[in-house]
Amino acid sequence: MIEQLLDQHHLNRDKIESLLSNLFVKGTDYADLYFQHSVAESWFLEERIVKSGTYHISHGVGTRAVKGEQTGFSYSDDLNISAIEKAINFAKGISQYKAPQAIQSFQSVPQVAKYSGLSPLGSLTSAEKVDLLKRIDAIARKEPKVTQVSASLSGAYTEVLIVSTDGVYQKDYRPMVRISVSVIVEHNGRIESASSGGGGRYDYRYFIDHNLAEVYTHEAIRQALVALEAKNAPAGKLPVILGPGWPGVLLHEAIGHGLEGDFNRKGTSVFTGKIGEQVASEKCTIVDNGTLANRRGSLTIDDEGTPTQNTTLIENGILKGYLFDKLNARLMGRQSSGNARRESYAHIPMPRMTNTYMLNGEDTLEEMIASVDEGIYAVNFDGGQVDITSGKFVFSANEAYLIKNGKITHPVKGATLIGAGDEVLKKISRVANDLKLDSGVGVCGKDGQSVPVGVGQPSLKIDELTIGGTQVE
Repeated sequence: MIEQLLDQHHLNRDKIESLLSNLFVKGTDYADLYFQHSVAESWFLEERIVKSGTYHISHGVGTRAVKGEQTGFSYSDDLNISAIEKAINFAKGISQYKAPQAIQSFQSVPQVAKYSGLSPLGSLTSAEKVDLLKRIDAIARKEPKVTQVSASLSGAYTEVLIVSTDGVYQKDYRPMVRISVSVIVEHNGRIESASSGGGGRYDYRYFIDHNLAEVYTHEAIRQALVALEAKNAPAGKLPVILGPGWPGVLLHEAIGHGLEGDFNRKGTSVFTGKIGEQVASEKCTIVDNGTLANRRGSLTIDDEGTPTQNTTLIENGILKGYLFDKLNARLMGRQSSGNARRESYAHIPMPRMTNTYMLNGEDTLEEMIASVDEGIYAVNFDGGQVDITSGKFVFSANEAYLIKNGKITHPVKGATLIGAGDEVLKKISRVANDLKLDSGVGVCGKDGQSVPVGVGQPSLKIDELTIGGTQVE
Protein backbone atom coordinates (compact mmCIF):
# COMPACT_ATOMS: atom_id res chain seq x y z
CA MET A 1 0.00 0.00 0.00
CA ILE A 2 2.76 2.49 0.72
CA GLU A 3 4.00 2.31 -2.87
CA GLN A 4 0.45 2.95 -4.11
CA LEU A 5 0.02 5.88 -1.75
CA LEU A 6 3.27 7.43 -2.87
CA ASP A 7 2.32 6.97 -6.52
CA GLN A 8 -1.13 8.47 -5.95
CA HIS A 9 0.46 11.61 -4.54
CA HIS A 10 3.19 11.77 -7.21
CA LEU A 11 5.89 11.06 -4.66
CA ASN A 12 8.49 9.35 -6.81
CA ARG A 13 12.10 9.00 -5.75
CA ASP A 14 13.16 12.28 -7.35
CA LYS A 15 10.37 14.24 -5.66
CA ILE A 16 11.16 12.69 -2.29
CA GLU A 17 14.81 13.65 -2.77
CA SER A 18 13.72 17.22 -3.55
CA LEU A 19 11.56 17.37 -0.41
CA LEU A 20 14.40 16.05 1.73
CA SER A 21 16.82 18.57 0.23
CA ASN A 22 14.34 21.34 1.07
CA LEU A 23 14.25 20.10 4.68
CA PHE A 24 18.04 19.92 4.99
CA VAL A 25 18.88 23.61 5.09
CA LYS A 26 22.22 25.15 6.00
CA GLY A 27 22.87 25.04 9.73
CA THR A 28 21.28 21.63 10.28
CA ASP A 29 23.32 18.46 10.78
CA TYR A 30 20.86 15.84 9.64
CA ALA A 31 17.31 15.45 8.32
CA ASP A 32 14.95 12.62 7.49
CA LEU A 33 11.46 11.78 6.23
CA TYR A 34 9.50 8.84 7.61
CA PHE A 35 6.56 7.66 5.49
CA GLN A 36 4.19 5.14 7.05
CA HIS A 37 1.03 3.22 6.18
CA SER A 38 -0.60 1.02 8.86
CA VAL A 39 -3.66 -1.18 9.19
CA ALA A 40 -4.71 -2.71 12.49
CA GLU A 41 -7.61 -4.73 13.85
CA SER A 42 -8.78 -6.07 17.22
CA TRP A 43 -11.46 -8.57 18.21
CA PHE A 44 -12.78 -8.76 21.80
CA LEU A 45 -14.67 -11.57 23.52
CA GLU A 46 -16.56 -11.11 26.79
CA GLU A 47 -19.47 -12.96 28.38
CA ARG A 48 -19.16 -15.81 25.86
CA ILE A 49 -19.65 -13.64 22.77
CA VAL A 50 -17.43 -11.55 20.54
CA LYS A 51 -18.76 -8.15 21.55
CA SER A 52 -16.67 -5.82 19.45
CA GLY A 53 -14.20 -5.52 16.65
CA THR A 54 -12.21 -2.58 15.36
CA TYR A 55 -10.38 -1.85 12.13
CA HIS A 56 -8.12 1.14 11.70
CA ILE A 57 -6.14 2.56 8.78
CA SER A 58 -3.63 5.36 9.14
CA HIS A 59 -0.88 6.91 7.06
CA GLY A 60 1.32 9.97 7.12
CA VAL A 61 4.84 11.34 7.13
CA GLY A 62 7.11 12.66 9.85
CA THR A 63 9.64 15.39 8.95
CA ARG A 64 12.67 15.97 11.16
CA ALA A 65 15.67 18.32 11.09
CA VAL A 66 18.44 18.04 13.66
CA LYS A 67 20.83 20.78 14.75
CA GLY A 68 23.20 19.89 17.58
CA GLU A 69 20.94 18.76 20.42
CA GLN A 70 17.93 20.50 18.90
CA THR A 71 15.26 18.71 16.88
CA GLY A 72 12.71 20.37 14.65
CA PHE A 73 9.83 17.99 14.03
CA SER A 74 6.44 18.07 12.37
CA TYR A 75 4.16 15.53 10.76
CA SER A 76 1.29 15.36 8.31
CA ASP A 77 -1.61 12.90 8.09
CA ASP A 78 -1.95 13.97 4.47
CA LEU A 79 0.56 12.83 1.85
CA ASN A 80 -0.35 15.70 -0.46
CA ILE A 81 2.87 17.45 -1.47
CA SER A 82 1.69 20.86 -0.26
CA ALA A 83 0.87 19.38 3.18
CA ILE A 84 4.31 17.76 3.40
CA GLU A 85 5.94 21.05 2.44
CA LYS A 86 4.12 22.80 5.29
CA ALA A 87 5.44 20.19 7.74
CA ILE A 88 8.94 20.61 6.30
CA ASN A 89 8.82 24.39 6.68
CA PHE A 90 7.95 24.00 10.35
CA ALA A 91 10.63 21.37 11.08
CA LYS A 92 13.46 23.28 9.41
CA GLY A 93 12.61 26.35 11.45
CA ILE A 94 15.35 25.41 13.93
CA SER A 95 17.82 26.93 11.45
CA GLN A 96 17.99 30.61 10.58
CA TYR A 97 19.05 29.76 7.05
CA LYS A 98 16.86 28.84 4.10
CA ALA A 99 19.38 27.62 1.53
CA PRO A 100 19.35 23.81 1.12
CA GLN A 101 22.46 21.68 1.55
CA ALA A 102 23.54 18.77 -0.60
CA ILE A 103 22.37 15.35 0.58
CA GLN A 104 24.14 12.06 0.03
CA SER A 105 23.01 9.90 -2.87
CA PHE A 106 20.34 7.43 -1.87
CA GLN A 107 21.41 3.82 -1.35
CA SER A 108 18.86 1.03 -1.00
CA VAL A 109 20.95 -1.62 0.73
CA PRO A 110 19.26 -5.05 0.76
CA GLN A 111 18.72 -6.37 4.28
CA VAL A 112 18.01 -9.89 5.48
CA ALA A 113 14.40 -9.69 6.65
CA LYS A 114 13.76 -10.81 10.23
CA TYR A 115 10.08 -11.63 9.51
CA SER A 116 7.60 -12.12 6.69
CA GLY A 117 6.74 -9.06 4.64
CA LEU A 118 3.10 -10.14 4.26
CA SER A 119 0.12 -8.72 6.11
CA PRO A 120 -1.19 -11.10 8.80
CA LEU A 121 -4.72 -9.70 8.75
CA GLY A 122 -5.94 -11.92 5.92
CA SER A 123 -4.35 -15.13 7.20
CA LEU A 124 -7.66 -16.09 8.86
CA THR A 125 -11.17 -15.25 7.79
CA SER A 126 -13.41 -13.21 10.09
CA ALA A 127 -15.32 -16.39 10.97
CA GLU A 128 -12.08 -18.18 11.86
CA LYS A 129 -11.02 -15.30 14.12
CA VAL A 130 -14.32 -15.41 15.97
CA ASP A 131 -14.08 -19.21 16.27
CA LEU A 132 -10.57 -18.90 17.73
CA LEU A 133 -11.82 -16.60 20.50
CA LYS A 134 -14.85 -18.80 21.17
CA ARG A 135 -12.55 -21.82 21.49
CA ILE A 136 -10.56 -19.98 24.16
CA ASP A 137 -13.79 -19.34 26.06
CA ALA A 138 -14.89 -22.98 25.75
CA ILE A 139 -11.51 -24.29 26.96
CA ALA A 140 -11.45 -21.96 29.94
CA ARG A 141 -14.97 -22.82 31.08
CA LYS A 142 -14.08 -26.50 31.39
CA GLU A 143 -12.45 -25.49 34.67
CA PRO A 144 -15.31 -25.34 37.24
CA LYS A 145 -13.71 -22.52 39.23
CA VAL A 146 -13.64 -20.16 36.23
CA THR A 147 -16.45 -17.59 36.46
CA GLN A 148 -15.44 -15.07 33.80
CA VAL A 149 -13.40 -15.18 30.61
CA SER A 150 -12.24 -12.41 28.32
CA ALA A 151 -10.00 -12.70 25.31
CA SER A 152 -8.71 -10.56 22.49
CA LEU A 153 -7.09 -11.15 19.13
CA SER A 154 -5.23 -8.33 17.44
CA GLY A 155 -3.12 -7.86 14.36
CA ALA A 156 -1.32 -5.03 12.63
CA TYR A 157 0.65 -4.47 9.47
CA THR A 158 2.91 -1.46 9.03
CA GLU A 159 4.83 -0.40 5.94
CA VAL A 160 7.49 2.30 6.18
CA LEU A 161 9.82 4.20 3.88
CA ILE A 162 12.73 5.97 5.56
CA VAL A 163 14.88 8.49 3.68
CA SER A 164 17.64 10.59 5.20
CA THR A 165 20.39 12.98 4.29
CA ASP A 166 23.10 10.38 4.96
CA GLY A 167 21.92 8.33 1.98
CA VAL A 168 19.31 6.05 3.55
CA TYR A 169 16.42 4.98 1.32
CA GLN A 170 14.98 1.91 3.02
CA LYS A 171 11.58 0.20 3.15
CA ASP A 172 10.33 -2.25 5.75
CA TYR A 173 7.14 -4.32 6.02
CA ARG A 174 6.24 -5.17 9.61
CA PRO A 175 3.59 -7.69 10.74
CA MET A 176 2.43 -8.16 14.33
CA VAL A 177 -0.17 -10.43 15.99
CA ARG A 178 -1.18 -11.07 19.58
CA ILE A 179 -3.64 -13.09 21.68
CA SER A 180 -4.54 -12.14 25.25
CA VAL A 181 -6.55 -14.28 27.68
CA SER A 182 -7.87 -13.25 31.12
CA VAL A 183 -9.82 -15.37 33.59
CA ILE A 184 -11.48 -14.86 36.97
CA VAL A 185 -11.76 -17.83 39.31
CA GLU A 186 -13.72 -18.25 42.52
CA HIS A 187 -13.54 -20.83 45.30
CA ASN A 188 -15.11 -20.69 48.76
CA GLY A 189 -15.79 -17.00 48.36
CA ARG A 190 -12.23 -16.12 47.33
CA ILE A 191 -11.81 -14.49 43.93
CA GLU A 192 -8.58 -14.26 41.93
CA SER A 193 -7.68 -13.34 38.37
CA ALA A 194 -4.82 -13.96 35.98
CA SER A 195 -3.94 -13.42 32.35
CA SER A 196 -1.66 -14.84 29.71
CA GLY A 197 -0.96 -14.41 26.04
CA GLY A 198 1.65 -14.03 23.39
CA GLY A 199 2.45 -13.13 19.84
CA GLY A 200 5.13 -11.77 17.58
CA ARG A 201 5.84 -10.90 13.98
CA TYR A 202 3.85 -13.82 12.58
CA ASP A 203 0.44 -14.27 11.01
CA TYR A 204 -2.60 -15.62 12.84
CA ARG A 205 -1.94 -19.19 11.63
CA TYR A 206 0.98 -19.33 14.04
CA PHE A 207 -1.46 -19.55 16.95
CA ILE A 208 -3.37 -22.42 15.36
CA ASP A 209 -0.36 -24.39 14.11
CA HIS A 210 1.20 -24.37 17.59
CA ASN A 211 -2.04 -24.75 19.61
CA LEU A 212 -1.21 -21.51 21.39
CA ALA A 213 -4.79 -20.54 22.14
CA GLU A 214 -4.94 -23.63 24.35
CA VAL A 215 -1.49 -23.01 25.83
CA TYR A 216 -2.26 -19.40 26.82
CA THR A 217 -5.69 -20.30 28.20
CA HIS A 218 -4.36 -23.10 30.38
CA GLU A 219 -1.55 -20.85 31.58
CA ALA A 220 -3.98 -18.11 32.65
CA ILE A 221 -6.06 -20.70 34.52
CA ARG A 222 -2.98 -22.21 36.16
CA GLN A 223 -1.83 -18.83 37.47
CA ALA A 224 -5.31 -17.99 38.76
CA LEU A 225 -5.63 -21.33 40.59
CA VAL A 226 -2.20 -20.85 42.16
CA ALA A 227 -3.35 -17.45 43.39
CA LEU A 228 -6.32 -19.09 45.11
CA GLU A 229 -3.88 -21.07 47.26
CA ALA A 230 -1.50 -18.20 48.00
CA LYS A 231 -0.74 -17.06 51.52
CA ASN A 232 0.53 -13.65 52.61
CA ALA A 233 4.15 -12.99 51.66
CA PRO A 234 6.83 -12.31 54.26
CA ALA A 235 8.57 -8.94 54.44
CA GLY A 236 12.21 -8.04 54.92
CA LYS A 237 15.55 -8.55 53.21
CA LEU A 238 15.60 -12.03 51.71
CA PRO A 239 17.27 -14.00 48.92
CA VAL A 240 15.19 -13.92 45.75
CA ILE A 241 15.24 -16.34 42.85
CA LEU A 242 13.75 -15.06 39.62
CA GLY A 243 12.32 -17.58 37.17
CA PRO A 244 13.21 -17.60 33.46
CA GLY A 245 11.44 -15.56 30.77
CA TRP A 246 9.08 -12.76 31.68
CA PRO A 247 10.88 -11.79 34.95
CA GLY A 248 13.46 -10.32 32.56
CA VAL A 249 11.13 -7.31 32.52
CA LEU A 250 12.90 -6.27 35.73
CA LEU A 251 16.21 -6.15 33.82
CA HIS A 252 14.51 -4.23 31.03
CA GLU A 253 13.07 -1.57 33.30
CA ALA A 254 15.62 -1.24 36.08
CA ILE A 255 18.77 -1.67 33.96
CA GLY A 256 17.98 -1.48 30.24
CA HIS A 257 16.61 2.04 30.25
CA GLY A 258 19.68 3.23 32.09
CA LEU A 259 21.80 1.98 29.17
CA GLU A 260 19.98 4.02 26.52
CA GLY A 261 22.16 6.64 24.87
CA ASP A 262 20.12 9.75 25.62
CA PHE A 263 20.21 9.25 29.39
CA ASN A 264 23.96 8.67 29.29
CA ARG A 265 24.68 11.61 27.01
CA LYS A 266 22.80 13.84 29.45
CA GLY A 267 24.54 12.26 32.43
CA THR A 268 21.30 11.23 34.12
CA SER A 269 21.89 7.47 34.27
CA VAL A 270 23.62 5.58 37.07
CA PHE A 271 25.69 3.95 34.29
CA THR A 272 26.99 7.22 32.81
CA GLY A 273 30.74 7.19 32.23
CA LYS A 274 31.20 3.61 33.41
CA ILE A 275 32.16 1.89 30.14
CA GLY A 276 34.82 -0.71 30.97
CA GLU A 277 33.92 -0.80 34.66
CA GLN A 278 32.56 -3.70 36.69
CA VAL A 279 28.89 -2.81 37.16
CA ALA A 280 27.49 -6.30 37.77
CA SER A 281 28.35 -9.75 39.00
CA GLU A 282 30.75 -11.58 36.69
CA LYS A 283 27.88 -14.05 36.18
CA CYS A 284 25.97 -11.42 34.15
CA THR A 285 26.08 -10.94 30.39
CA ILE A 286 23.21 -8.87 28.99
CA VAL A 287 22.48 -8.14 25.34
CA ASP A 288 19.97 -6.21 23.29
CA ASN A 289 19.25 -8.16 20.13
CA GLY A 290 16.96 -6.78 17.45
CA THR A 291 17.87 -9.48 14.93
CA LEU A 292 15.94 -12.47 16.36
CA ALA A 293 13.56 -13.91 13.78
CA ASN A 294 9.85 -13.10 14.27
CA ARG A 295 10.28 -11.77 17.80
CA ARG A 296 7.99 -8.99 19.01
CA GLY A 297 10.86 -6.58 19.62
CA SER A 298 12.78 -7.39 16.42
CA LEU A 299 13.20 -5.12 13.42
CA THR A 300 14.95 -5.59 10.11
CA ILE A 301 15.89 -1.91 10.21
CA ASP A 302 15.28 0.58 12.99
CA ASP A 303 13.23 3.73 12.49
CA GLU A 304 16.17 5.62 11.04
CA GLY A 305 16.92 2.92 8.49
CA THR A 306 19.89 1.42 10.36
CA PRO A 307 20.07 -2.40 10.43
CA THR A 308 19.41 -3.75 13.92
CA GLN A 309 22.21 -5.50 15.78
CA ASN A 310 23.00 -7.85 18.62
CA THR A 311 24.58 -5.38 21.03
CA THR A 312 26.43 -6.60 24.10
CA LEU A 313 25.65 -4.22 26.96
CA ILE A 314 27.26 -6.01 29.89
CA GLU A 315 29.76 -8.86 29.49
CA ASN A 316 30.83 -10.89 32.51
CA GLY A 317 29.82 -7.95 34.67
CA ILE A 318 31.77 -5.34 32.64
CA LEU A 319 29.81 -2.49 31.05
CA LYS A 320 30.52 -2.67 27.32
CA GLY A 321 28.20 -0.20 25.66
CA TYR A 322 25.00 1.79 25.33
CA LEU A 323 22.07 1.78 22.93
CA PHE A 324 22.20 4.52 20.30
CA ASP A 325 20.15 6.31 17.70
CA LYS A 326 21.91 8.61 15.22
CA LEU A 327 21.47 11.84 17.18
CA ASN A 328 22.92 10.62 20.46
CA ALA A 329 25.59 8.55 18.72
CA ARG A 330 26.80 11.60 16.78
CA LEU A 331 26.91 13.79 19.90
CA MET A 332 28.87 11.12 21.79
CA GLY A 333 31.21 10.26 18.93
CA ARG A 334 29.75 6.78 18.42
CA GLN A 335 27.84 4.87 15.74
CA SER A 336 24.15 4.09 15.88
CA SER A 337 23.49 0.60 17.24
CA GLY A 338 20.20 0.33 15.32
CA ASN A 339 18.08 1.23 18.34
CA ALA A 340 16.21 4.28 17.03
CA ARG A 341 12.51 3.62 17.56
CA ARG A 342 9.31 5.62 17.27
CA GLU A 343 5.68 4.80 17.94
CA SER A 344 4.59 6.15 14.55
CA TYR A 345 5.27 8.82 11.95
CA ALA A 346 3.73 11.33 14.41
CA HIS A 347 6.57 10.81 16.92
CA ILE A 348 10.30 11.53 16.98
CA PRO A 349 12.69 8.57 17.19
CA MET A 350 14.77 7.98 20.31
CA PRO A 351 17.08 5.21 21.56
CA ARG A 352 14.96 2.29 22.75
CA MET A 353 15.43 -1.39 23.51
CA THR A 354 14.41 -4.23 21.15
CA ASN A 355 14.78 -7.72 22.73
CA THR A 356 16.80 -7.35 25.93
CA TYR A 357 17.88 -10.42 27.88
CA MET A 358 20.56 -12.04 30.02
CA LEU A 359 22.53 -14.94 28.59
CA ASN A 360 22.77 -18.41 30.12
CA GLY A 361 25.01 -19.21 33.03
CA GLU A 362 26.27 -22.55 34.32
CA ASP A 363 24.14 -23.06 37.42
CA THR A 364 20.82 -24.85 37.75
CA LEU A 365 17.51 -23.78 39.24
CA GLU A 366 17.56 -26.79 41.56
CA GLU A 367 20.94 -25.74 42.99
CA MET A 368 19.64 -22.23 43.58
CA ILE A 369 16.53 -23.40 45.41
CA ALA A 370 18.57 -25.77 47.57
CA SER A 371 20.94 -22.94 48.57
CA VAL A 372 18.18 -20.81 50.16
CA ASP A 373 17.12 -21.27 53.80
CA GLU A 374 14.31 -18.77 53.52
CA GLY A 375 13.47 -16.67 50.50
CA ILE A 376 11.16 -15.97 47.56
CA TYR A 377 10.92 -17.67 44.18
CA ALA A 378 9.29 -15.15 41.81
CA VAL A 379 7.95 -16.68 38.61
CA ASN A 380 5.81 -13.90 37.12
CA PHE A 381 5.55 -10.15 37.52
CA ASP A 382 2.39 -8.09 37.35
CA GLY A 383 3.55 -4.51 37.17
CA GLY A 384 6.02 -2.06 38.60
CA GLN A 385 7.51 1.41 38.73
CA VAL A 386 11.06 2.50 37.95
CA ASP A 387 13.00 5.74 38.36
CA ILE A 388 15.27 5.62 35.31
CA THR A 389 17.65 8.23 36.72
CA SER A 390 18.41 6.28 39.90
CA GLY A 391 17.47 2.79 38.73
CA LYS A 392 15.28 2.31 41.81
CA PHE A 393 12.33 0.02 41.21
CA VAL A 394 9.25 -1.50 42.81
CA PHE A 395 7.82 -4.63 41.17
CA SER A 396 4.83 -6.76 42.15
CA ALA A 397 5.12 -10.53 41.76
CA ASN A 398 1.77 -12.00 40.74
CA GLU A 399 3.13 -15.54 41.04
CA ALA A 400 5.66 -16.28 43.73
CA TYR A 401 6.48 -19.03 46.21
CA LEU A 402 8.07 -19.22 49.64
CA ILE A 403 11.33 -21.13 49.82
CA LYS A 404 11.99 -22.80 53.17
CA ASN A 405 14.99 -24.98 54.01
CA GLY A 406 16.00 -25.34 50.39
CA LYS A 407 12.56 -26.35 49.12
CA ILE A 408 9.65 -24.57 47.43
CA THR A 409 6.68 -24.61 49.80
CA HIS A 410 3.46 -22.69 49.16
CA PRO A 411 2.54 -19.79 46.85
CA VAL A 412 2.52 -16.29 48.34
CA LYS A 413 0.63 -13.14 47.42
CA GLY A 414 1.49 -9.49 47.86
CA ALA A 415 5.24 -9.91 47.35
CA THR A 416 6.74 -6.61 46.22
CA LEU A 417 10.38 -6.48 45.11
CA ILE A 418 12.15 -3.23 46.01
CA GLY A 419 15.65 -2.24 45.01
CA ALA A 420 17.95 -0.45 42.56
CA GLY A 421 19.07 -1.93 39.26
CA ASP A 422 22.79 -1.25 39.61
CA GLU A 423 22.82 -2.69 43.14
CA VAL A 424 20.84 -5.78 42.17
CA LEU A 425 23.27 -6.60 39.35
CA LYS A 426 26.10 -6.92 41.85
CA LYS A 427 24.09 -9.24 44.12
CA ILE A 428 23.43 -11.89 41.44
CA SER A 429 25.38 -14.92 42.63
CA ARG A 430 23.99 -17.66 40.39
CA VAL A 431 22.70 -17.75 36.80
CA ALA A 432 21.13 -20.92 35.42
CA ASN A 433 21.32 -22.45 31.96
CA ASP A 434 17.57 -22.26 31.22
CA LEU A 435 17.31 -19.01 29.22
CA LYS A 436 13.77 -18.28 28.11
CA LEU A 437 12.30 -15.33 26.23
CA ASP A 438 8.87 -13.95 27.04
CA SER A 439 5.86 -15.14 25.04
CA GLY A 440 5.56 -11.91 23.09
CA VAL A 441 3.51 -9.45 25.13
CA GLY A 442 5.98 -6.72 26.06
CA VAL A 443 5.16 -3.05 25.56
CA CYS A 444 7.66 -0.36 26.58
CA GLY A 445 6.72 3.20 27.39
CA LYS A 446 9.08 6.16 27.24
CA ASP A 447 8.31 9.88 26.94
CA GLY A 448 4.72 9.10 26.01
CA GLN A 449 5.60 6.63 23.24
CA SER A 450 4.84 2.89 23.31
CA VAL A 451 6.74 0.32 21.24
CA PRO A 452 6.73 -3.51 21.24
CA VAL A 453 9.70 -5.14 22.97
CA GLY A 454 10.94 -8.51 24.10
CA VAL A 455 12.55 -9.53 27.40
CA GLY A 456 14.08 -12.68 28.81
CA GLN A 457 16.55 -14.29 31.15
CA PRO A 458 17.57 -17.60 32.69
CA SER A 459 16.69 -18.31 36.30
CA LEU A 460 18.94 -16.29 38.59
CA LYS A 461 19.60 -15.79 42.29
CA ILE A 462 19.79 -12.39 43.95
CA ASP A 463 21.45 -12.88 47.34
CA GLU A 464 19.46 -10.14 49.05
CA LEU A 465 16.52 -7.97 48.03
CA THR A 466 13.98 -6.02 50.03
CA ILE A 467 10.56 -7.69 49.98
CA GLY A 468 7.48 -5.69 50.82
CA GLY A 469 5.14 -8.41 52.06
CA THR A 470 1.64 -8.69 53.53
CA GLN A 471 2.27 -11.27 56.22
CA VAL A 472 1.00 -10.27 59.67
CA GLU A 473 3.06 -11.47 62.60
